[in-house]
Amino acid sequence: MSRVLIIGCGGVASVVIRKCCQLPEVFSEICIASRTESKCTALKNSLEGKTKTVITTAQVNADHVDEVTALINQYKPDLVMNIALPYQDLTIMDACLACGVNYMDTANYEPEDTEDPAWRAVYEKRCKEKGFSAYFDYSWQWAYKEKFEQAGLTALLGCGFDPGVTQAYCAYAKKHYFDTIDTIDILDCNGGDHGYPFATNFNPEVNLREVSAPGSYWENGHWVEIEPMAIKREYDFDKIGQKDMYLLHHEEIESLAAAYPEAKRIRFFMTFGQSYLTHMKCLENVGMLSTVPAMFEGKEIVPIKFLKALLPDPASLGPRTHGKTNIGCIITGKKDGIEKTYYIYNICDHQECYKEVESQAISYTTGVPAMCGALMLLNGQWNQKGVHTVEEFNPDPFLEALDQYGLPKTESFDPVLVD
Repeated sequence: MSRVLIIGCGGVASVVIRKCCQLPEVFSEICIASRTESKCTALKNSLEGKTKTVITTAQVNADHVDEVTALINQYKPDLVMNIALPYQDLTIMDACLACGVNYMDTANYEPEDTEDPAWRAVYEKRCKEKGFSAYFDYSWQWAYKEKFEQAGLTALLGCGFDPGVTQAYCAYAKKHYFDTIDTIDILDCNGGDHGYPFATNFNPEVNLREVSAPGSYWENGHWVEIEPMAIKREYDFDKIGQKDMYLLHHEEIESLAAAYPEAKRIRFFMTFGQSYLTHMKCLENVGMLSTVPAMFEGKEIVPIKFLKALLPDPASLGPRTHGKTNIGCIITGKKDGIEKTYYIYNICDHQECYKEVESQAISYTTGVPAMCGALMLLNGQWNQKGVHTVEEFNPDPFLEALDQYGLPKTESFDPVLVD
């Protein structure tokens, strides 16, 4: 029996909430909070009579620590689940520390204003020292490690699919099949079709910034950065077929490099169709992906926020998206001195997700792991104090929960490697 505060009410949050409501014996009470309380109320009303979980709603601007702190003190949750924007990670973490409550999220911190001088100074120093220039990294949240330890609290970072499940897959592989890991290739394939000329499968602000950034990967103890989309490979994905995939920077590379220092190379690939890439490049070229405010008819607008308002809401894609996703890790290494290769992945069907929780598979594959991560924290199976990423915990109960609640794993011991 637990009381959970869920901040956010978008596509992923909707999946998290619906999945939590399937386990009322654990998630006995939920408060859904966001900037727009009417969205929370609409979701609450849609679930009435379908769950024993007691649902309440609240309005909160998660940009402001005092508002989040007041809400936590009023509701007194056992856990705060941050399913809002990564811009708000730090304010919610600050509020959790002030109130003495555990924290979790699905994506690491990045700033909304990338021109802020204070943030910019730290960012430019990191670019020089580490060698990658993506706006998002773990350093801001890892800096909270000692504060959470001293408070006797746990902060679980990045508990979606990637990051999240992909790290658990690596931890599972290391625990059961490898003494040492040589290489990790994370492959994220969305074989779905929503029928629109251009749309993003999750928050456009986050998605488009991530995809348009320079790519980078970990090799022989350092970062290698490349131009966006400069490395392309093809792969034949189980149940989907041959797809083009491109190397991106992704946050779990950073934590996996720390967890497995013996690894010679860690890469992340994601599939994209040519239409998506063409649209994105055009938008980038005309400045629509910028986060810097521009004056328009006497008012300041942020181009990417304006674009977000024009694009289809990712939460609306569910009923029209068909096909499957395939996300997993190909890992090479040694066991008892013998070289091994292992592939662990999940296949998820967009329409099956919609039938269950009225969402497409992208939101489902992020929302289900968030619920399972919360389950691990609430039942005490993951209880290490401080700030941690998923691979630092025992992967077995987490993967068992994923198997049970909608994201079963598939294992292969003779996969085709990515060159």
